[in-house]
Amino acid sequence: MCSGTDSYDIALSAHGLDICDRIFDGDGTSPDYNSKLDFSQTFAFEDFKLVTNPMEYEFSNIDVMPGQRGVSRDNDVFTLFEFSAKWDPVPTMLNQNHMQVIAGFMGQTTAFDHKYVKASTLVLGENKAGGYAKYIHGEAGKGTWTFFGGHDPEDYQHMVGDPVTDLSLHPNSPGYRLILNNVLFPAAKKKKQKT
Repeated sequence: MCSGTDSYDIALSAHGLDICDRIFDGDGTSPDYNSKLDFSQTFAFEDFKLVTNPMEYEFSNIDVMPGQRGVSRDNDVFTLFEFSAKWDPVPTMLNQNHMQVIAGFMGQTTAFDHKYVKASTLVLGENKAGGYAKYIHGEAGKGTWTFFGGHDPEDYQHMVGDPVTDLSLHPNSPGYRLILNNVLFPAAKKKKQKT
């Protein structure tokens, strides 16, 4: 979550390139690095551009920043999709929740602009009117990955240095339930099929 979502794909797409500006590593970036990104190596995103300005609190244009989303804190929500347990057991487990509409929350990466989400990526939760996904999933090799935008489901705008959230105060948090689903779903076993 937070910055661990798009930063994976940025690193994968930039393999062999220097995308860090002089202030970070003492030398400049590779010339024209944005045109050399390899999106065939990424999990979830494609056709994005990197933001390397050290004065800008962004990694790329994948993130839909609060000002771009056109929503206030009061109407910042995303909706989970419903899946068939018979046909889509993993997405069904990942989206199992007592609420279908969930309050949004911000982070280093808050949400994912639909323009940059690969067609092979399964969107689990989105704000359709805002044009962004919040919760996505996919497969890679013999494994899976899930990206959830934002930092803390029970702290709308968690700032660096803020105290940690007391989870005991939020026993029915729909956002934390989604995180827990990702921890527990690998333990689910498929039923043996009769042949």
